[in-house]
Amino acid sequence: MRKLFIVFVFLLSGLYQTTAQEVGIRFGEMTGNNVAVDGVFSLGEFSRIHADVSFGDGLGVDALWDFIYKPIDDDFNWYVGFGPSLLIDDPFFLGVSGEIGIEYHFDTVPIAIGLDYRPTFWIVEETDFDAGGFGLNIRYVFDK
Repeated sequence: MRKLFIVFVFLLSGLYQTTAQEVGIRFGEMTGNNVAVDGVFSLGEFSRIHADVSFGDGLGVDALWDFIYKPIDDDFNWYVGFGPSLLIDDPFFLGVSGEIGIEYHFDTVPIAIGLDYRPTFWIVEETDFDAGGFGLNIRYVFDK
């Protein structure tokens, strides 16, 4: 438990140093757990890194490269992406996740709420396809 706490503090300090544009929590099915620290790091106007760190049955990490689409206005968008997922536990799992989601940024408060779907193809330890992965994201938006 102490090691997990140290890893958690290290990851949060890393998120702080990279100046995430949004940080919050994700509820739903994900790599080995049901709740994760959720962060979004901008790579430009139309792409970003969407990362999650979850604790519970091991340490789960997802780092997905998303492409953002704004069909209606600047507050509402949808995104698709892909990237590595891993579960550090016994046994160790490594795979590739896809992501499709929709989110809304409120004008009056610095909050973003989104829903996404993340199927995962596991490659290392066992080859398997996990079609689950629905989640609800609630994030605080910095500099809004």
